[in-house]
Amino acid sequence: MFNRAVALMDLSPGLEEKIRVCNATYTVRFGVRLRGQIHTFTGYRSVHSEHMEPVKGGIRYSMGVNQDEVEALAALMTYKCALVEAPFGGSKGGLCIDPRDWDEHELEQITRRFAYELIKRDLINPSQNVPAPDMGTGEREMAWIADQYKRIHTTDINGNACVTGKPLNAGGIAGRVEATGRGVQYALRAFFRDTEGVKKAGMSGTLDGKRVIVQGLGNVGYHAAKFLSEEDGCKIIGIIERDGALFGEDGLDVDKVRSWISKHGGISGFSDRHHVKDGALVLEEDCDILVPAALEGVINLQNADRIKAPLIIEAANGPVTAGADQVLRERGTVIIPDMYANAGGVTVSYFEWVKNLSHIRFGRMQRRQEESRHQLLIDELERLSKDKELGWTLSPGFKERYLRGAGELELVRSGLDDTMRVAYDSMAAVWHGRDDVDDLRTAAYLVAIDKVASSYRAKGL
Repeated sequence: MFNRAVALMDLSPGLEEKIRVCNATYTVRFGVRLRGQIHTFTGYRSVHSEHMEPVKGGIRYSMGVNQDEVEALAALMTYKCALVEAPFGGSKGGLCIDPRDWDEHELEQITRRFAYELIKRDLINPSQNVPAPDMGTGEREMAWIADQYKRIHTTDINGNACVTGKPLNAGGIAGRVEATGRGVQYALRAFFRDTEGVKKAGMSGTLDGKRVIVQGLGNVGYHAAKFLSEEDGCKIIGIIERDGALFGEDGLDVDKVRSWISKHGGISGFSDRHHVKDGALVLEEDCDILVPAALEGVINLQNADRIKAPLIIEAANGPVTAGADQVLRERGTVIIPDMYANAGGVTVSYFEWVKNLSHIRFGRMQRRQEESRHQLLIDELERLSKDKELGWTLSPGFKERYLRGAGELELVRSGLDDTMRVAYDSMAAVWHGRDDVDDLRTAAYLVAIDKVASSYRAKGL
């Protein structure tokens, strides 16, 4: 995918190679005494590009973690940050572990030791390398890592900024948990504003009434499905999980399915009427929008020619393989690429990092001033509405909505919406404006690689 994009660019071979390769990958093997014996764990932290610092990228806990995967995901982070104009280089970390095998206090010991090994080499540092949650990790692990950093660097006033995705009461930011799912929603809204793009997908209208299938109802898939169904009028007709799938043309209740999964560990038993034993088959059902939101490579050469959705949005990293991507492109399927579609997480992580460095929550300085300025207008409108000759009144609820100043959550959502719109417009300009670019993924790579190349040139490379 990288090669396809750079073939359309005028880069020197040396600069192309510099952008392609990973700068460094650190492998750590450390022991933790658990259950009466020493267990050795293997972890990685890869830095793909330091054209901007700090570098940014999640830490995942999975038995599938290996050096190649971590390096590939670090590269994707470089392009993702460049595309959405977050001022970071790309990085990624991983620990080869199944978090379900360990109790909470054992996971804490493992996480703290892994963090210690990275912190002492400045592979976790507010100004050099800032991790975030990923597959198998969340707020809890980020809080442990931040605390471990502050135990080692006791005088670093910016210590909270060493990781993002922390709990709200430990230096986190409102809206971070649902940020990636919210970003998927804003990405789809941006796409449906692009009449030319919608036409290329053989679709019409708005998001309202569109039939959606979601693969993976984890953090990203759940929030994307919830927001699309509650706020945009989409109908969630399919939900695919590891133990099968649910499918119903009349639509599924996302919250009910989510609470069932939380209680029972899977979707089995939720509804015999909707249950499909082989979940992968639901990927091939007729729908308007397919949202792969969990694993890599779920759409591959084995099933690509049976995918019916005219629009696929990659909420997960790499859910469509390179081979399947080519098959779908040739058939006219529009794919909104992962580099853009799931960038909501890193965008709101950027806001959290800025909040930690500024030591003040967003909205604290201006919110009440906004409200008092709005009050002046409301007072004047209310005075005029008492004039019987004019014969008009304020709409119900207008006063309350207009008076409310923007708090942190509203500002985070506003910033994320703006980021996703601007990034989509930059991709669409290339997609629609160049005859040699026939898909959004290539357009995204062209925009991102050009920004990285410009940074290196500015440094004198």
